[in-house]
Amino acid sequence: MKNIPPLALTMGDASGIGPEIVAKVLAKGGERVVVFGSYVVMQDIVRRLGLNVEVRRINSADAAQFEPRRIEVIETSRITESPPIGRISAISGLAAFDAIVAAIAAAKSGDVSGIVTAPINKEALASAGIRYPGHTEILADYGGAKRVAMMLANDDIRTVLVTIHTSLSKAIEQGDFDAQLSAIRLAHEGGKALGFATPRIAVAGLNPHAGEGGLFGDEEIRIIRPAIDACRAEGIDATGPYPGDTVFMQARQGRFDVVVAQYHDQGLIPVKYLGLEKGVNITLGLPFVRTSPDHGTAFDIAGRGIADHASLETALAYAKRLVAAQIKTNLIRKEPHQWGYASSSCSRATTGRFRTPRSN
Repeated sequence: MKNIPPLALTMGDASGIGPEIVAKVLAKGGERVVVFGSYVVMQDIVRRLGLNVEVRRINSADAAQFEPRRIEVIETSRITESPPIGRISAISGLAAFDAIVAAIAAAKSGDVSGIVTAPINKEALASAGIRYPGHTEILADYGGAKRVAMMLANDDIRTVLVTIHTSLSKAIEQGDFDAQLSAIRLAHEGGKALGFATPRIAVAGLNPHAGEGGLFGDEEIRIIRPAIDACRAEGIDATGPYPGDTVFMQARQGRFDVVVAQYHDQGLIPVKYLGLEKGVNITLGLPFVRTSPDHGTAFDIAGRGIADHASLETALAYAKRLVAAQIKTNLIRKEPHQWGYASSSCSRATTGRFRTPRSN
């Protein structure tokens, strides 16, 4: 892995546990990782934790030296002093956003081989005038992806969501034929990236008992099953729709490799129930690798030095695994915009049109 660019690790919300778990992971050494965020915040958290680690400011990823007990930071924020800990802060929201955007640019140019993101806070983004509901939407817009999907994975279950951060009523509206088709295709590609030669994709139903033949709703008949049939015609091993209350149990027992869930909580509850420490979020459909821990900013314990960094370690491990898989299958190129497994036909503008920062 030394012959490819390092991974970018965004610091996350500076008022949450992001800087702490970043510092704890990198203090162990051995990671070819560059932090995108605030030098001041990282230096402060290292001091708070009593870590014998040097924090060094660098201008670009290729300037990193990866010496033992050193954290390399590319300054992407406007922070001049550490923001308040454990509460919503506009300056922390803006800094988190700026780090993500800078890391995306570095990934698209090939300066980093992928991105691992520490947790952000949606209210902090909104307080800074940034109207994105989460990481996935920022990554899709600035990454230039037409369609993305969220995959949550641990040792037992891998699930891909048809809809992400939206109300349940809107999720039902948005889960149309095209959305089903896209999610199943991305689940297939994501499964292959994780090492399954022919991933067995199970598609969960929307309604109780997967509609019970139309008695409890007909979305399975009108929308979901036709999308499954279309994907099967493409050679994808997709089956269903299966009742959402049993399909994850069957996946855990080894019957399926990936489950396509219809909405956010249907897919995330089973994964998170098995433990946050081994869960990782993978964004499928981007022109670069992106993973993140399966938890939030945890303002209630921020600054106390007790945050568990296991999920971030898992996210880093998955990122390295995905990058290595791409190298093995010759899907990575070192030319600009070619780091990743998504189609190069993405054309969405990345103008940041949703961002209207207010004064802090």
